[in-house]
Amino acid sequence: MTLDGFTARPLGFVGSLDLSWVRFSAAEVEVGDRITAEVTAIDLEQSRAWMSMAATENPELWAFLKALRAGEILSGQIGSIESFGVFVALDEGPDHPVFPGVGFITMPQLSWRYFEAASDVVQVGERVLCEFLQFDTTNGEARLSLRATQPDPFQAFAEITTVGQTLQGRVTKLVPFGAFVQVTEDIEGLVHLQELTWTPVEAPEEVVQIGDEITVVVTDIDREQRRLALSRRQASMALK
Repeated sequence: MTLDGFTARPLGFVGSLDLSWVRFSAAEVEVGDRITAEVTAIDLEQSRAWMSMAATENPELWAFLKALRAGEILSGQIGSIESFGVFVALDEGPDHPVFPGVGFITMPQLSWRYFEAASDVVQVGERVLCEFLQFDTTNGEARLSLRATQPDPFQAFAEITTVGQTLQGRVTKLVPFGAFVQVTEDIEGLVHLQELTWTPVEAPEEVVQIGDEITVVVTDIDREQRRLALSRRQASMALK
């Protein structure tokens, strides 16, 4: 897109998801059409301005979203549950012209705990408090986190657990590189293939099966990445 005042070469770019929410289809935008769009990002390496037509058609929504700050707590009601996340109708701010809520929670941001479906965590109509993460300019929505408003069970576990500690756990999942073991109601750790036994094996199934209760030793606690490393073979030495 050639910008007014910068006619040497096209500098503006409107992605397919940033087109008008009224017209929707890129096929309805023709070469030579004059449009109004808001700059949403600048790519200095490619000398390109990313722009949104939808932003200029919904100024009240854009003004509300741009005023939000990371870490701000927002309240609202679950408007819709989808396979890719949850829409939240916020108490403050305008309605979204397309989606069932201005707020959106991706699946990983719903809960610290493992769950199969979003409906295991929230229900349509339920009221929630969420932390604002960022303004999604592509969809014109507030990206939210429900889990950020809740205690992280991994950090609580890390406070009372030390490397070298022996734990009891149940094998929950087998993967080519090892086995996942649940050591508390909320915490799982990985026993790498080489840590399953002193005798080399090619697959975890040669040593353990899902549902087995085993003894493990904590070998590493990564609080930042929320990862727990375990060893079954070290536990066998500790028991001797």
